[in-house]
Amino acid sequence: MFSSIDDLGHRLEATKYVIDPVTLQVVYLAARMQKPIIVEGPPGCGKTALAQAIAAAGNTGIERLQCYEGINEDKAIGKFDSGLQKLFLDAQGNDVHRDWAAIRSALHSLEFFVQGPLLRSLLYEKPCVLLIDEVDKVDEGFEALLLEILSEWQISIPKLGTIKHRTIPFVILTSNEVRRLGDPLRRRSFYLRVDFPTVAKETEILQVRSTTTNATLRRIIAGLAHALRGWQMEKPVSIAEMLELAQALEILGFEDITPEMRDILLPLVAKTEADRKRLLLRDGFASLVHDSHRYAQEVSEDVAGE
Repeated sequence: MFSSIDDLGHRLEATKYVIDPVTLQVVYLAARMQKPIIVEGPPGCGKTALAQAIAAAGNTGIERLQCYEGINEDKAIGKFDSGLQKLFLDAQGNDVHRDWAAIRSALHSLEFFVQGPLLRSLLYEKPCVLLIDEVDKVDEGFEALLLEILSEWQISIPKLGTIKHRTIPFVILTSNEVRRLGDPLRRRSFYLRVDFPTVAKETEILQVRSTTTNATLRRIIAGLAHALRGWQMEKPVSIAEMLELAQALEILGFEDITPEMRDILLPLVAKTEADRKRLLLRDGFASLVHDSHRYAQEVSEDVAGE
């Protein structure tokens, strides 16, 4: 998928994804060695964005399996389309009894199978990215279902047989740490721990991915993100939400963040009633704004000292 680490780095840069050297190396090795990557960290820290950036960098498609409690094989792998099978049988008329073996074989083929993302990812002509998102929400039984595809790059389906890969997908499994993933899944994968970025890195992300031209404002927004996450909010602000905040400030024509802007910004940064009440406390938002400017100044001084 990528000819070298430098090639991968340049391609990710073109997608406006900011990546650190360790993550870059792990992604490159995973691509070359055809190993899945478990990307673990808090919600909103950019795990899914990594898979999307790799797909864009590789100029390929992405198959996403969104995990949830109670997900089953039909959703992940697929199932036979009984309605289409019945239509086919009805169309055969009297031939059903004369050539039943051939008809039965046809009924249990891929032509009558509605493919789920796991199966589709194996049948691409060009390797795709398979994103198994929030895998920590499934149980050990569903984890076991994934082991065959991640070890043998094939899927065994009753009545259909074993479907082997045409190409091997680049697999990323994300986890928000709702529960600990099992060791068999971990043994088959590389591991990346992803946390929320530092103020300096989030400033860089804002520089690359937002249209805000005000460098000071970018640092203040990154400082506000760091201050908000330090409050241990019920729903911490994500990187994507801070990019939206930058866009909103640009639309409104603001060049700074001040305590007086509290009521305007609350709907953008407080997404639960508990968080909203905390920010409405006396001096609560004002202290966050003060801290955001302090963090921004520290980044500015670090840059000036380099």
